[in-house]
Amino acid sequence: MYSEWASLSAQITANSCGAQCFSVLNKFPASAGREVVISVVKQLGTNLGITQNAEPSHLVKDEEVRWCMDVICFGLSLPLQEHETIKDCVNVYCEWLTALHPQPRISVPKPICEDANLYARQIINHFHNLFVPRQGESSDTIKRQAVLCHRVLRTLQQTAQISQHMDRETWDTLLLFLLAINEILLAPPTVKDDVGDQLCERVLSVLFEVWLLACVRCFPSPSLWKTLQESCAMWRHRIALVDQWNRVNLALTARLLEFSYGPDFTQLKNAGDEDGQLIPAGMTNDCVAQTWYRFLRMIGNPTALCSPHIISKSSHFVQWALTHEKGAETHQHPCLQMLPQIFLNAIRGISSQVDAFLGLSKTALISLTRSSANAAPTTPTSGPPSASSINSLPSIGTDLRPPLSVARPKCNSILHLFGEWLFEAAHIGGDTWLQNRKKQACEASKRPSSMIMENRKGSISLSQPNSLNDPTSLPPTLTIDKYESGRAEAIGTLCKIFCAKKTGEEILPVYLARFYMALQQCLKITESKECDETLASILLHSADLFRLDLDGINVLLPGFIAALEIVLPDKDLKLKTQAIAFNRTELRRSAINILLSIMVLPLHYHTLPIRNLTSDTGEKVLTFLQLKSRLMNILMNALQVETDAQNTHMLLGGLLLCVQDAVTFEDTELGGTDHLSGPGVQHHEENLLSSAGSDRSASLASGTVSFGAQTTAMSSRDTGSAHDYPSLTISDDISVEFTHEFESVASYDNAHALFVRATYLVCHRLISSWKTDLNVSLAALELLSGLARLHIRETARKLTNDALECKRAVKWICDYICYQCSRPPPAHSKDLHSTIVAAFQCTAAWLMQHPYLLQDKDCLQTVLEVVELGISGTKSQSKNGDLPKFKDEKELKPASMRVRDAAENLLTIILEQVGYFPSECGPESISSLLDELALMKHCNSLPTGDGSVGVCNAEQAISKFKYFVTENSTILALLEEPLGNDQDPQPTVTLLIRGPFGRHAWTMQLRHLPRSKSGVKYHAVNPGRPIPMNDITQRPECEQKNFPEGVDKVQPCVADYSIPTIDQIREQYGANVISELEAMLENQSIHEKLAWAESDNSIDSLSHAQECVPPTVCHEFHAARLFLSHFGFLSFEIRDPHNPIESLGPPQRPLIVLDTKSTAFAMDLDKLDKLSARTHDTVYCFYVKAGQTSAQQIIGNMAEDQSYDSHFANMLQTLGWPVQVAEHSGWTGFAHNSWSLKGTSIPADRYQSNVSSESNYNGAQHVLYWADVSSEIAFVVPNAWNLRYNSEMDACSLSSNCSDQSTMSNVWTRGDDAGSLKSKPRNLSLELDTNTRNKEPVPPTRRKGNVSKPTLLVQAPAKIFLVWLESFEDYLNFPVEDLLAYARTGEELQSMQLPRAADCHVIFLHSLQSGLLRVKLLGPPGRMSFATPLVDGMVLSRRVVGNLVRQTALNISRRRRLDNDNYQPPHVRRRLKVQDIVQKYKMDLSEAELLAHLFQRSI
Repeated sequence: MYSEWASLSAQITANSCGAQCFSVLNKFPASAGREVVISVVKQLGTNLGITQNAEPSHLVKDEEVRWCMDVICFGLSLPLQEHETIKDCVNVYCEWLTALHPQPRISVPKPICEDANLYARQIINHFHNLFVPRQGESSDTIKRQAVLCHRVLRTLQQTAQISQHMDRETWDTLLLFLLAINEILLAPPTVKDDVGDQLCERVLSVLFEVWLLACVRCFPSPSLWKTLQESCAMWRHRIALVDQWNRVNLALTARLLEFSYGPDFTQLKNAGDEDGQLIPAGMTNDCVAQTWYRFLRMIGNPTALCSPHIISKSSHFVQWALTHEKGAETHQHPCLQMLPQIFLNAIRGISSQVDAFLGLSKTALISLTRSSANAAPTTPTSGPPSASSINSLPSIGTDLRPPLSVARPKCNSILHLFGEWLFEAAHIGGDTWLQNRKKQACEASKRPSSMIMENRKGSISLSQPNSLNDPTSLPPTLTIDKYESGRAEAIGTLCKIFCAKKTGEEILPVYLARFYMALQQCLKITESKECDETLASILLHSADLFRLDLDGINVLLPGFIAALEIVLPDKDLKLKTQAIAFNRTELRRSAINILLSIMVLPLHYHTLPIRNLTSDTGEKVLTFLQLKSRLMNILMNALQVETDAQNTHMLLGGLLLCVQDAVTFEDTELGGTDHLSGPGVQHHEENLLSSAGSDRSASLASGTVSFGAQTTAMSSRDTGSAHDYPSLTISDDISVEFTHEFESVASYDNAHALFVRATYLVCHRLISSWKTDLNVSLAALELLSGLARLHIRETARKLTNDALECKRAVKWICDYICYQCSRPPPAHSKDLHSTIVAAFQCTAAWLMQHPYLLQDKDCLQTVLEVVELGISGTKSQSKNGDLPKFKDEKELKPASMRVRDAAENLLTIILEQVGYFPSECGPESISSLLDELALMKHCNSLPTGDGSVGVCNAEQAISKFKYFVTENSTILALLEEPLGNDQDPQPTVTLLIRGPFGRHAWTMQLRHLPRSKSGVKYHAVNPGRPIPMNDITQRPECEQKNFPEGVDKVQPCVADYSIPTIDQIREQYGANVISELEAMLENQSIHEKLAWAESDNSIDSLSHAQECVPPTVCHEFHAARLFLSHFGFLSFEIRDPHNPIESLGPPQRPLIVLDTKSTAFAMDLDKLDKLSARTHDTVYCFYVKAGQTSAQQIIGNMAEDQSYDSHFANMLQTLGWPVQVAEHSGWTGFAHNSWSLKGTSIPADRYQSNVSSESNYNGAQHVLYWADVSSEIAFVVPNAWNLRYNSEMDACSLSSNCSDQSTMSNVWTRGDDAGSLKSKPRNLSLELDTNTRNKEPVPPTRRKGNVSKPTLLVQAPAKIFLVWLESFEDYLNFPVEDLLAYARTGEELQSMQLPRAADCHVIFLHSLQSGLLRVKLLGPPGRMSFATPLVDGMVLSRRVVGNLVRQTALNISRRRRLDNDNYQPPHVRRRLKVQDIVQKYKMDLSEAELLAHLFQRSI
C-alpha cells in the first residue's frame, strides 16, 4: 500500500543514535556536566511554582533559552542515580511545553512562547534521552525512570489534545519521537521488568492515541504510515502490541459501522469506557474509514507470528544470539514463547471485528486488559464469544446464540477484508501448510549459507537453511501444535462468516473452495480420538452450515460425521485445549444442531456419491445412504449419555424425525406403487396417514384398518365413503436401483429396527434418568406418542415381536406413572402432576393405535391398575398375593384432580374408543350426530295431516322426550315413540345420553327372543283342534251355603254374639232398613239369572265357541318406565335409621327429573352439545414472499391472482383433510359454526368468501381438518375475507353480550357471540366459554360449591402460526401483532384478555434449494413453550413435514394446557355444565311423584 513511498526509518535511527539529542556538555567530563546541570536545573525548577509561587522566567533571549535547553538535554541523559536532577529536567520541559496550550504557564520563557512549535520540536527530541534504557540499573531505579517516562507521555498526550497551534512539522516530530521511543523500548527482546517491559503498554497506547488525534488534526503522510507499519513489524514479539492494535481497531470499527450501516445496525460495545473515548470527536467519516483500513493493515499478516524465524530477524535478536554464552539461534529467545498467545490474541481481534460486521453485539468481545495479555499460554482464558457458558436456561428451546443483523454485509465483503489472513491461519499445522514449508526448505537448501542484510535499518538475519525451516530446532513451547488455539479461532471465525450467508446470496467459488479445504484439514481426526480446540471451534460455530444452501457443502459430510462420532457419544468428553476454554454443554448443543441438520440427507440423496476433495481416487466412493447407520448410531449413543435438558430435548425431536422419515420413506418410496395408481382405484389400506399395509391391518383387528398418522383403526368402508380422506403424505418417484441398494443395507438400520431401538432407549431412560425433569419427561412422552402412531410395513411380518415391543412400552409408561404417583408428598408439585397427565395421554395413544394390546391379560391388568391408581390414589392389590380391596372400602385420595381427570379419560377411551375409532360418523366426531330434532324427523308415528313431519324446531322435539339425570353427570333423554318400526312393535325406547364424554344415541327394545328368532313359528298354521260340542249341559240346582253343615253343632261362645243377628238389627234400626237390603238382594238375584240365560243363548258362549285368535297388537307401552326399571334406576335408596351417617342429609336419588317446559332449556342443552368432548386447536398458515414485512402484503399472497411455491400447497395438503365447512360436524377454526350437525349449520351466504377455489382454506367454505380420539385441529389459511368477517363477528358479539348480560347467571354462559346472527329459534351459536383453555374455575374448587364461581384467567389463548418463508431472514420482521386480527376464532371476546403477540407460537418453514425444509421456532419464554418433534434449526424432508408440524402444534397446545393452573379437560367442563343444568331445571319429586311421572306421556 505504501510501496511507492519512502520510509522515515533512517530518521528514527538517527534519533535513536542521539543525533537530535546531543548536548555540548557531552564534550566535557561527566562530573563537570553533572555539576552544571544540577546548578542550572535547580534554579530553573524554583520558578516553576512546584515548591513556591511561580515567577516569570528570567530567560528573555533565544540564546539564553537554547543554552539552558542544551543543559537540560544533557541532564535527561544522566544516570538514574541522579533521579532528582532528572526529575527537575522533566518538570522544566513539561512546563515549557505549555507554550503550545491556549494559556501557557507564567514560568515559560518569552522566546518559547513566541515560537512555541520550534522549541517544542527541540524539547520533544531531547526527551528521547529519558527513554534510553540504562544498563545495569536496579529494579527500583528502573521504576523511577518509568514514572518520569509516564509523566512525559502524559504531558505530550495532553498537549496534543488541547493545543491549537501545532503545525505539521511539530506533529511529524511528535509522531517520529513516539515511534523512536517505541523502537528503543520494544524492538529488543523482552526482558522481564526492564523499562521496556514496564512501559510497553503505555508507550504503545500513547503512540496509537496520539496517532488517531493526528489523523483528525493533521493526517499523517504516507511515509509516516509506512514507517509505522515497518516499526510495528519489529515489535510483534510484544503481546501489548496486538492488544493495543485490537483495542484501536474495535474502536474504529464501531465508528465505521455507525455511519456505514446506520443507527439501526447492532452497535458494537467496547470493553471499557475509555475505549469509547478513544476516537477523537472531530474525526470525519472519511477519516474514520481511511484510518480504520490503515490500522487494520498495520501489523501485517498475523500468520507471520507462527514463524519465530521471521519475528526474530531484527538486529536486536541477532545481537542477543551472537552474545549468548552457549550460542543460540535467534528464534530460541525465551520471549518468543509468547508467540502462540500473541497469535491467538491477534486472531481473536480479527474474529471480534468479524462479529461486529455480522452484528453480534457483546459487552466485551475480547479481553484486552494487561492482566489477560500477560497470562501464560496454558492458562485458560475467556473462550470465543459464542462459547460462553450459560448455566441457567430461561426456557428450554431458546437459542442462546445472538441473532445476526439483517443489514450485515455480504460474506464476500467480509472475506475480502479478512479472508486471506483467516484462510492462512486455518491451515497452520495442517497438511497443506507442512507441504508448503517443506517446499520452502527445499528452495532454501539450494542457496548457500549467507548473511542476509535486511533493508529495514540494516538489521542482520542469520539465514541458515538448517535453522530457517527445521521444526526440530524450535523449542518445545514453539512447535506448531502450540499455535492450535489461534488456528481454532481462525477456522471458527470462518465458520461464522459462512454461516452468515443470507438466502440467495452468492459466495465466490474460490472462497468456498478454500473454506472447504481448510475445514477438511481441520476435521482430520487424530489417533488419540480426542477433541482438540480446532475441532471444538468448528463444531461450535458451524451449527447452521448445512442449512444455508452452500454449494458443495455435502463433500464435508463424512468429516463432520467423524467429528460428531467423537463428541456426542462420549459421556466424559476429553477436550485437548490450551488457551481456549469450551463449555461442554454448549459444544454438545452445537454438535446436536449439526446432527439435526444432516439427519435426513441419506434418505434424501439416496445413492448419490459424495465426492472427495483430494485427488486421491483410490478410495472407495461413498454414498449418502451408507452414512445412515453412522448417523443413527451417533443419535442413539448421544441420547444415551446426554445429561443436559435442552440437549436431550433436541435429540428426542431428532429421533422422532429419523424414525418418522424412515417409516414414511419405506412406505412411500419402497412400498411399491400401490398408492400411486390411478384415481379410479382406491386403496384404503395404503392410506399413508397410517403407513400400514392391509395384511397388517387385517391381523390387528377384525374388520379394521389403520386411519391417520395419529388416529387408530377405523372401520373399512366402501370406496365411495364420505370419509375417504386423501393421503397426507407427499411421495416422489424413485429408481429401482435405489430400492435394491436400500434393501441391501443392514437390517438393523431399517424403520422397524429404529422403532424398536428408539422405543427401548427412550422408555429405559425415561424410567432411569429423566423422570425428575419436567421438560425432558414431556419430550420423551411426546416422542413415545409419536412412535405409537407409526405403523411400519415390516411389522406385518413380525407381528409377535412388534406386539411384545408395544406391550413392553405400555408397561414402562405405566411403571413411570406408578413411580411418579408413589413419590413422597414434598415431591408432588404441579410439574410432577403434569408429567403424570402426559403419561396417561401417551398410554391412550398406544392403546388406540394398538388395540390388540388389550387382548393381552397382563397388559390389560397393568393398564387398569394404573387407571385405578390415578382415580383413587391407590391400587386394590399393591402386591400380587394380597387380597383385593373393593372400591367401597377404599378412600378416594388421587394424586391431584388433574391426575384423576386424566385417568378417567383413559378409562373412557379404553371402554368406548379403543378399536372403534373412528366410528361411522368419521373422525370429526366422537359423539352421535343425532339430536332430538334429527330423531323426531325419523319418527313416523308423528305425521301431520299433509304427510309432513310434525316437529320443526328443537323446542317441539324436546317436548316429546323425558329428561332424567343420573349420577349428577349424565343426562338421559328418553323417547318412547318407535322410529318407523310399526311392523315389529315392541316396547321401544330411544335414548340420547349426554355425558362428560359426548352425546350417544341408542335404541332399545324389550324382546323375549333374539331378533334372529323372533319370526319363527313353533306351531302349525292349522292346529287341528277338535270340533266343539254344542250339547247344552244341565246346570245343577244347589243351595248356596254360607257356613259348613256342622256349624249348628258348634257350641257358640261370647265372641259369636258380638255380631248381631237380623232380628237384633231390626229391633235396633227398624224394619225399613232390613226391607231395603232384602229388596236389593232380590233384584241382584234376578239380574244374575237373566245374564246367565243371555250368555247361554249367545254365539260366544262356550257351547258356540270358535277358533282362538291372538289379541290385537298393543301399541301402548310405558317403555321409559320399563327401561329405567330394568336398568336399576328405580331402586331407591334404603336407609338404616339406626345409622346416623345414613340418616343425615338428603336422600340420594338415582334419578333427577328435569323440567323441560322452560324455553331456555333447549338453549342450555344446545350449549352442552357445543361443548366438545375433545380439545380443539387452530393453526394459521401464512406464505411470506421474499422481503415482505407487512400484514397486508402477506395476506395478499393468498389472493387468486397471486402465485406461490407449489411445495407450500403440497405441504398444506399433508397437514389435514380438506373439509367443507357447511357439511362438517367438527371444529372448523371458528366458534359460530363448529360442532354443528350436518345440514343444520348457519346459512353460509352471509359469510361466504369471494374466493371460491377449493384450495382456499380460509374457513369460509373449506378448511383443513385433522382429529384423533382426544383432539381436533383446524388449519386455516387466512386472506382478506377473514379480517372483514372477524370485524362483523366482533360487532355482533358485543351487541349480543350487552343484550344478554342481564340473563347470564353462571360462568358457563357468558354470552352468545353469534346469537344475533340467527333468525331460527334453534340457537346454533357456540357458547365455548368452557371449551377454551383458560376459562375454568380453579381445579381444587371445581367439583363442589357454587359452579358459577367467577373464572380466573392466567394465560391468554395460545395462537399458533405456521409460516412459509421464501427468504429465511424475513422471520426477524414477521408482523405477528398485525396478523392477529386475521387469526380469530370467535372465542377471544368471551375471554377476559385478547391474545398478544408475545404469546404466539410461530413455526417458520424455509424451503432450501435441495428440496429440504429448514425449521425456525419462535415462542413465548415459558418453561414449557417448545414442544417436540420439531426443534429450532432442524432440517426436514417434505415427506414428513405435515405430520411433524401437526404433532408439534398439538404438543405445544397440550403443554400450554398442562402449564395452565386453571385448565380443565373437556369432559370436566361438560360434567360441570350438566350440573349447572341440573341446578336450573331439576324437579324436586318424591318417590311416589317420580313413579307417577313415569306413567305420564310426553306432550
